Amino acid sequence: MTNDAIDNLGHCPPPPAGRELGIGAVGAGFIMRDCHLPAYAAAGYRVVGITSRTLEHARETAALHHVPRVYDTLEEMLADPAVEVVDVAVPPADQPGVIERILARPGRVRGILAQKPLALDLATARGLVAGCARAGVALQVNQNMRYDHSVRALKTLIERGDLGEPVLATIELRAIPHWMPWAEGGRSLSTFIMSIHHLDVLRYWLGEPERVMASTRPDPRTRFAHDDGINLYVLEFPGGGRASGWDDVWSGPAREGAAAASFVRWRYEGTRGLALGEIGWPGWPQRVPSTIDYTLADGKAQWQRPRWPEAWFPDAFAGTMGGLLDALARDHEPDVSGRDNLKTIALCEAVLASAREHRVVRLDEYNTDPSGTAAAT
Repeated sequence: MTNDAIDNLGHCPPPPAGRELGIGAVGAGFIMRDCHLPAYAAAGYRVVGITSRTLEHARETAALHHVPRVYDTLEEMLADPAVEVVDVAVPPADQPGVIERILARPGRVRGILAQKPLALDLATARGLVAGCARAGVALQVNQNMRYDHSVRALKTLIERGDLGEPVLATIELRAIPHWMPWAEGGRSLSTFIMSIHHLDVLRYWLGEPERVMASTRPDPRTRFAHDDGINLYVLEFPGGGRASGWDDVWSGPAREGAAAASFVRWRYEGTRGLALGEIGWPGWPQRVPSTIDYTLADGKAQWQRPRWPEAWFPDAFAGTMGGLLDALARDHEPDVSGRDNLKTIALCEAVLASAREHRVVRLDEYNTDPSGTAAAT
């Protein structure tokens, strides 16, 4: 496929406006050090400073990525008029408190990029979205899988109508993650850390599901207590579309002496076409671009196989920050806004409830109105 055809598929958005806005980075762990900052440098974004709970880590990360200033505290960062956007990359349990500290300094910060999960429960997430709205601060959530290039290419095919009406979409993860220390002791393991990517992408592709059926079990390898290590779920959409996810973080005894078979694959079947994709993430730290192959019911019975050099890790991380910068520069709501992300948090809650209670869960059981005035509970 030609470069023009690849570009027309829309795998990569145009450069955002607002790239001159000053970004303050909060956190100096893996995601910030190895994903956010390299992607921002490549995209030409302006990171003006960094702070972290462990200042030594902040200094090391600043030196590695030529960040000009290290702040001793978050409050010192917020007092700097050069910081207009705050990029928060801290553990999920700590993130609400960091966002609340930012909102306590009104008028200084224009936008926040929060990690997924925005919060570990829907009520807390609603409160953060409402607080940002009251303060006039744009809130973007780093659901960065939406900016994987194969995921965006499929979105373009769907929006153009090339694939017809949706029939069945599936995402299958067979890979062993490196659980961060903060994962231990939380109310959820895979649902709010791994499955949240796929649940959000299925919303991005197909819209809002009506019902969820799910089954979870512990991962035999993970030693700390948890319920939702391996997740299986089915989503029902209006109009008949269906989706499912198999998030298998055991994926066989590869670390116990068997051969490994790790991958993340997706498949989308429509009434007029079929698309297959593979996500390059399991190859990290090697740079492995994701792929898409698709065929249309146009009488030619041919496969189209566009390819590109970008990879989900780290390139997609420029996309979510770019969406926030563009929203601030053009005065519109961010593309992965906190308000939108409440529906992904609700979907995570529905997966947990369905598995725990052994029932079909309707999404209208959850209140995703940040004002708290919706009828659903």
